Amino acid sequence: GHERARARGRQPMSRELVVHADRAALVTETADRFVAAVDSVLREQDECHVALTGGSVGIELLCALRGRSLDWSRIHCWWGDERFVAAADGDRNALQAREALLDHVDVPAANVHELPASDAGLDLDAAAAAATEELGDRVLDLVLLGMGPDAHVASLFPGFDGTDVQGAGVIAVRDSPKPPPQRLSLTFDALNRAARVWLVVAGDDKASALALAMSTADRHEVPAAGVHGTRETRYLVDRAAASLLPDGMLA
Repeated sequence: GHERARARGRQPMSRELVVHADRAALVTETADRFVAAVDSVLREQDECHVALTGGSVGIELLCALRGRSLDWSRIHCWWGDERFVAAADGDRNALQAREALLDHVDVPAANVHELPASDAGLDLDAAAAAATEELGDRVLDLVLLGMGPDAHVASLFPGFDGTDVQGAGVIAVRDSPKPPPQRLSLTFDALNRAARVWLVVAGDDKASALALAMSTADRHEVPAAGVHGTRETRYLVDRAAASLLPDGMLA
């Protein structure tokens, strides 16, 4: 099934490609996988640390998790990136995640690790430093990522210096090609220490970026090609996003 996808991906870790019939199936089945993965982690250890993603599919996925049975007292939530705007700004991934899911489950406040908001009293660089310190050398158990039509992941954009940063967990992003211009993002260092990295991608506007990500290893130009988990790397996509992948990859 997925062996050819693994062989083609020139990555240190094999990558699994799972193509779903449509966006609704992608969201539902990824929610199922999420529950199974978290339950599996919680059988092995006391806590499970997950990084959530924003974006339309990311938020639909969180909505789909609302009614699922999970032990939220042992789950910690982080974010792959965040818009550096006020805490109450609708652009914030964390605010959207609270509305979609976290306000509806019994997750302890101390388990929700938001990246700093712009009205928290820190400038962008200080916010990145504070977030780097909070993350420390934490190994995330599961990282959910979306992908942009330009193949960006988190707020690591093609051609930006952030794709080269080493040694920090969270960086300041200025002049983001996508508004708002100021953001915070996990680095490749932080993302690639994670046990499981899942890229959840829907829509034909992502098809060329997905084909690039699956066929190249240049993370500076194609950031999505540069993320991988130490135990598992999965591209969970719908048929529209997979429409430009070579047949051999889908076999």
